[in-house]
Amino acid sequence: MKLPFFLLFSLLISFGLQAQNNGKIEGTVKDVRTGELLIGVAVQVEGTQIGGVTDVNGFYQIADVPATTYNLTASYIGYKNSTQFGVVVRSGGTTDINFQLEETTSELEDVTVIANPFEKVDETPLSIQRLSQEEVATYPGGNNDIAKVVQSLPGVSGSAAGFRNDVIIRGGAPNENVYYLDGIEIPNINHFATQGSAGGPVGLLNVSFFEGVTLSSSSFGAQYDNVLSGVLQFDQRDGNRREVEGNVRVSASEAALTVEGPLFKGDKEMSNTSYIASVRRSYLQFLFNIIDLPFLPDYWDYQYKVTHKLSKFDELIFTGVGSIDDLAINAPEEFSPEQQATLDQLPIIRQWTTTSGLSWRRRFKDYSGYMLTSLSTNILNNNFQQYEDNVNEQGLYFNNDSREWETKLRYEYTRFSGLWEFRSGFTAQHAFYSNATLNLVNDFAFDNSIDFYRYGFFGQANRSFFTDQLNISGGFRFDGNTFTDNGNDILRTFSPRLSASLKLDDAEKWTLNASVGRYFKIPPYTILGFVDNQGNLANRSVEYIQSDHYVAGIEYLLNRSARITVEGFYKQYDNYPVSNTDSVSLANLGGGFEVLGNEPVSSVGLGRTYGVELLFQQKLSRNFYGILALTFYKSEYTGFDRDEYLSSVWDNGQLITFTGGYKFGKNWEVSLRVRYLGETPYAPIDQQATLANYPAIVRDYQRLGEVQLGAFNQTDVRIDKKFNFKNWTLDIFLDVQNVLASQLPSEPSFGLDRDGDGNVITPEALVQIEEVDNSSVLPSLGIVIDF
Repeated sequence: MKLPFFLLFSLLISFGLQAQNNGKIEGTVKDVRTGELLIGVAVQVEGTQIGGVTDVNGFYQIADVPATTYNLTASYIGYKNSTQFGVVVRSGGTTDINFQLEETTSELEDVTVIANPFEKVDETPLSIQRLSQEEVATYPGGNNDIAKVVQSLPGVSGSAAGFRNDVIIRGGAPNENVYYLDGIEIPNINHFATQGSAGGPVGLLNVSFFEGVTLSSSSFGAQYDNVLSGVLQFDQRDGNRREVEGNVRVSASEAALTVEGPLFKGDKEMSNTSYIASVRRSYLQFLFNIIDLPFLPDYWDYQYKVTHKLSKFDELIFTGVGSIDDLAINAPEEFSPEQQATLDQLPIIRQWTTTSGLSWRRRFKDYSGYMLTSLSTNILNNNFQQYEDNVNEQGLYFNNDSREWETKLRYEYTRFSGLWEFRSGFTAQHAFYSNATLNLVNDFAFDNSIDFYRYGFFGQANRSFFTDQLNISGGFRFDGNTFTDNGNDILRTFSPRLSASLKLDDAEKWTLNASVGRYFKIPPYTILGFVDNQGNLANRSVEYIQSDHYVAGIEYLLNRSARITVEGFYKQYDNYPVSNTDSVSLANLGGGFEVLGNEPVSSVGLGRTYGVELLFQQKLSRNFYGILALTFYKSEYTGFDRDEYLSSVWDNGQLITFTGGYKFGKNWEVSLRVRYLGETPYAPIDQQATLANYPAIVRDYQRLGEVQLGAFNQTDVRIDKKFNFKNWTLDIFLDVQNVLASQLPSEPSFGLDRDGDGNVITPEALVQIEEVDNSSVLPSLGIVIDF
């Protein structure tokens, strides 16, 4: 097999040397504040004599650009120069690069002012990070999975075992985050999602859509509701309005097709309507079946966006995403003790999700502001079952057959007045939740549905002082609902916030930032819809979860492409739901294959997370780019005793990540990711209760923090080579996970004692299964074809 592969690789290199290696760059340039299309902006490909100028539509195109990686700079009189770093030009497809320029306040003539390349907004001057499409697509060990990619940012971690996409921000639970796709809220970004939480093993968003991804871990704008720890915004690019393009991506676990182009173009050079759509299919189920693993994960997903420009000032966007998931059981011909335990304990999951939304952005003709209106709907349909005999699906002891359905209307009005910017708006949504539950372990059984409304309104004001040296933003928000006992008492959810940013020197290299805010989140529908054995909605008295943030930090720009930041944070929680069954804060749950919150709770828990983050970030310069993030923190919550704080299951203590790469000549690139998570507390298994209820696993939460998983340490490497042919590009990549063969931590697993033939020994006894080797090196090969 090695010789044919070598010959194929050599042939591709030979073709690549002879191929036409030119591509094109195009995009639009707007005023960052008003959205006005700017005419006559010079866009320059750095290190070359190649460039372009925007036309009357703010559009530019640069043709015949040699296919490699560049930095691209836009300059315009009266505006700060803006640079897009690491722009990859291919002969296949078009490289879309859009700019938003910021007006300069400098009164000096012939002075070039350069914008800060690290994104900020007035209401979020700190705790904000942005990744470009290329930074996401070439992330080592990420398999084009955005949830894994954001784990490289400061304060963000995943599960301690490393196999799930839980996004844990500054010690908060995974369900404390919200996600937006072009302003449309999506409840989850993962396949096989944990209902009531937000994690899962595989992401469902297509990175080919992204223009950029922004993460805010505090200082949230008042327009965002139901957030306690993080806001992830996915900015999708528009489809090509001139011609049809696309790409095919094949990796170790899945294949994806993306197509884009104009609609209703006719004889025009450029259409007012464009689309981009994709579909992805896994084939893990086939691979797992071949190698005789006890479970078969099967998933599909789709994503689309249609953009229509009604006029120079009006734009409609119709976008959506969805998934179909099926986690089936596969009985191997020969069982190891570990496989038998997995076969016994794994749930059977059949799940589908869909989100779709229509948004209308209308800019005022005098460029004094804009209105944004969006209408969306999302559904999660979850069938989660556990059997005493999973293979034959007999002896059902846990069943959760549920549906969550939300329909949302959002309106936002923004007005500019001199140095002031005012924003206000409201949200209104209808929520429907149904659930048929059977839980023999905890003796719950019900079939019920709830139907209610949620609403909220907000205001925000921003202003700059002293020639843009000081920026201050203040806002507030109220939220309510028609279901909980105190839901319409909106004074309980009054959430003020204030942030400030001060430039400490004339060169704008040093910036001091600070923010304080109060945020609220309604408990998950799984909590709200729980019914006790007397037929009562047992959790109707729950309160909104409250989180107060105090953050301060300093940023230093080393040069136009590199920065160092230091931030300290303190988050304080109140009204956190505590399980009446296990007496543990629900902040500790949601990181596994389970249903979170389907039980009686009390809103009595407290929590606190605090720490310091250090970040070094280098945009592409001299062929190198990288992010080094260090976080030292504490995460702890109470149960019913509000004076006793216990370490949470997210309390790693230290997070250290490095992600970076080097671009060699001839379109070779090598990237590296190193992650370290400190020891992680966990609740050990209650062996007596587990034996009585096996195969259900019962944990002893009273011992949470007594035992810990070892530190997690993993290094991943990725090598990319791009071949640019006439009108198409081939990218071959080798991704090696855990290249240093580190032993990854895992909790002790237990199963029933069996004889050599696999028969259960009587009387039944629970035994710990010998720890398996978790130090495997996982290489995988993938290709991406752009056309």
